[in-house]
Amino acid sequence: MSRHTTFRYCLDPTVEQQVVLARHAGAARFAFNTCLDIVKTALTQRKFDPDHSVPWTGFSLINAFNGWKKSEAAGRVIAVDAAGVAEVEVTGLVWRTQVSQQVFEEAAVDCGRGLAAYSDSRTGKHKGTRVGFPRFKKKHVTTSSFRLRNKLSKTGRAGIRLGDDIPRSVTLPGIGMMRVREDTRRLRRLLAKGRAKILYTTVTYRAGRWQISITTEAADLHPARHYQPRTADDDGGWVGLDRGLSAFVVAATADGAEVARIDDPPKPLTTGLHKQRRLAKSLSRKRKGSRNRKDATARLARHHHRIANIRRHFLHQVTNTLVKTHDRLVVEDLHVAGMLRNRHLARAISDAGWTDFARLLRYKQSWRSGTVVTTDRWFASSKRCSKCETVTTELTLSDRVFTCGCGFRADRDHNAAINLAVWAATHQDQSRSPDPQAGGRVTNAR
Repeated sequence: MSRHTTFRYCLDPTVEQQVVLARHAGAARFAFNTCLDIVKTALTQRKFDPDHSVPWTGFSLINAFNGWKKSEAAGRVIAVDAAGVAEVEVTGLVWRTQVSQQVFEEAAVDCGRGLAAYSDSRTGKHKGTRVGFPRFKKKHVTTSSFRLRNKLSKTGRAGIRLGDDIPRSVTLPGIGMMRVREDTRRLRRLLAKGRAKILYTTVTYRAGRWQISITTEAADLHPARHYQPRTADDDGGWVGLDRGLSAFVVAATADGAEVARIDDPPKPLTTGLHKQRRLAKSLSRKRKGSRNRKDATARLARHHHRIANIRRHFLHQVTNTLVKTHDRLVVEDLHVAGMLRNRHLARAISDAGWTDFARLLRYKQSWRSGTVVTTDRWFASSKRCSKCETVTTELTLSDRVFTCGCGFRADRDHNAAINLAVWAATHQDQSRSPDPQAGGRVTNAR
């Protein structure tokens, strides 16, 4: 069994290498916009000719772009000989050899994915927010990035390599070797032992720095780090996780024992709000198009990037601790998008990162053969008494202590965590994931 994981590092390119990286990012943006323009032109022609084909998938867009970049529409030169006769010489895209060919192909694949998401959203295959038709990428609005695959050469050498001559370095096809700020020892050891294989890499320019994300297909964790499978009749060991704002997470078992409580989350957005307002005001005072405004934008972007890194680091720490100590976890199905409509709590909810916490918890627990169960969205975990199961409808957000008519009194978050653990124990059959071959639960079936 294998797993897909990503290693992200900060690059330290030279001035010449920064120009090459910016050229590749611009080529990716140009290829995406060209493919989208080809699709729109084909859709317009299809109105007059129903038999006209429209490239819609990534493979068809790659073929369409390869044919376009060598055509007269991509570039031509008018040559005049000594006799004064002018001839049109088709050159195509003259700078296409200055960047890696994979940049154009991956950009076409991205355009195909956007078109597929748009089609699935219109037909009902895509669940969630409605996806619109892809838009053109603007240079100073979208994030500059490009993707490269790890292809083998004719001699069998990989195109993406780490630590060729310098330990903290990465070699990319068409770009060469670049230094890396962080230590790459962990990934180099996995590659040397044959426990990982590089699939592709994504280079992104964010907050004034070039970053690289290396996606690998790594071997499964050591068997000693996996949880032993439980029997079908074993309904114990569940730990409920109640997420909140005063206490980030409270973990408790079905018998009422509290096993974890995180009361001091970093709250990076709230802590850095004063600096963010100062940087935003400084940006608003700068004239549009000036160099000072560009520098102010970079300072504000670095501040937002630092806030996101602090939050992500904290979430990784908490989820690592939980998955290493418990094999059965229960989380709530929170409608975070709906909660953000409350203007009094939207900032605090966004700063907590509840959705990202659940995402990290699920894939990390699956690496260790554990189980993460999501309760029913309408299960009243906070308003239900964990002793007599009576639902108290008068409970408000300001009530931090749960009090029941039966005499039970406990912390609000602790009581909710107990109810989550009890729910998983009593709904063990319903909490199992559906058969992946069946594609989920079937509704309205004859």
